[in-house]
Amino acid sequence: MRGFVTWDTSLRLSSVIVILFALAGCTREHGDGREVVRFWAMGYEGEVVAQLIPEFERRNPGIRVDLQQLPWTAAHEKLLTAYAGDALPDVVPLGNTWIAEFAALGALEPLDARIAASPGFARADFFDGAWNSGVIDGHTYAVPWYVETRIPYYRRDLLHAAGIDAPPRTWPEWRAAMTAIKQRAGAGKFAILLPLNEFEPLLNLAVQQPEPLLRNGGRYGNFRSAGFHRTLAFYRSLFDQNLAPRVDNTRISNVWDEFGNGTFAFYISGPWNIAEFRKRLPPELQDAWMTMPLPGPDGPGASIAGGTSFVVFSQSTHKRAAWELIRFLSAPAQQIRLHALTGDLPPRRSPWTVPALANDPYARAFRDQLERAVPAPKVPEWERIAQEMRIVGEQLASGGLTVDQAAVEMDRRADTILAKRRWMLDRGQVTKATR
Repeated sequence: MRGFVTWDTSLRLSSVIVILFALAGCTREHGDGREVVRFWAMGYEGEVVAQLIPEFERRNPGIRVDLQQLPWTAAHEKLLTAYAGDALPDVVPLGNTWIAEFAALGALEPLDARIAASPGFARADFFDGAWNSGVIDGHTYAVPWYVETRIPYYRRDLLHAAGIDAPPRTWPEWRAAMTAIKQRAGAGKFAILLPLNEFEPLLNLAVQQPEPLLRNGGRYGNFRSAGFHRTLAFYRSLFDQNLAPRVDNTRISNVWDEFGNGTFAFYISGPWNIAEFRKRLPPELQDAWMTMPLPGPDGPGASIAGGTSFVVFSQSTHKRAAWELIRFLSAPAQQIRLHALTGDLPPRRSPWTVPALANDPYARAFRDQLERAVPAPKVPEWERIAQEMRIVGEQLASGGLTVDQAAVEMDRRADTILAKRRWMLDRGQVTKATR
């Protein structure tokens, strides 16, 4: 009968399970007796890191790294499935916005004791925003591997032609520069591209305000605050004054070509586009573009610290060896190698003194910006809230919502997403790590 298990069948199944667990345990020790650390890494970095592992194994002859490469598109689901099945690896570089989620599950091992017991680890060498992405409720659950943030790329020849001789540092200066560029550019060309299908430009403007985006321990949205209202008003004005086109990036045939054609003079993006602009812009424009820190309301502004950070899973039975791998890959020398291989930005200050970074004029603004980069809100629901910010931002830019309505709508959407979190917090069912 289907679904009926006899005692004999149950005994055989139990034997199989015991054998499988025994075999799984055997796979954690290499045939030559080395301890095996399971390491999952995502994206292009997952391919490149394979070139760094042989040196780690040479320095740690008792450890072998079992590397599995994952695409970013499948990584989150695979990690949650592995958590549910007690099959997580030992160490993973998590996207910074995933750290709070896995900490809430109790899946992450606190690293404070290992950091304190590691001479020369130099926590102070890390940019604060990158480091604090992995700190939740006073405990360090993650160590940065590489960091990214977003800043404006700009056409300095177009600024100069419009009478702007230095990149703007404040929102009023930025608006004045964009107005001058637009007046000179004429119809069909704009001062800045703010794609309506991306939440990042609005988010990076929002974190320049003094108020947090969430309030009451992450229970509610704080989007009706005076600071976020100011951000929404500035953002909306760029579309109302025709300084930015009301388009998403699918309607831009080629961002690099349009930037080169002068369709827009400012474009907020991450460090990966340094290599793209160098490669895609024609030789005659190679001296015509530059990067700059984000202007803020009253001076240089903040931005979000993205990137990935290493975590050790609490299920791991190889925590010491996993930490040794993190220590190695977090060292300045390995971060310099990673930058040379991928263009990823080091989350530590000391690697920025090497000529490849110190002498790169396009990277200089990122180095400046990283001193003011801050973590995204540390709640598991943040990525969903950010997507709602994109939707509300598009409605605001297109005229479907006023600034006041957009602030109210953003709070309503955030509060709906956070309802379960409030319920659990009020009943003491959320772990301390998520507060």
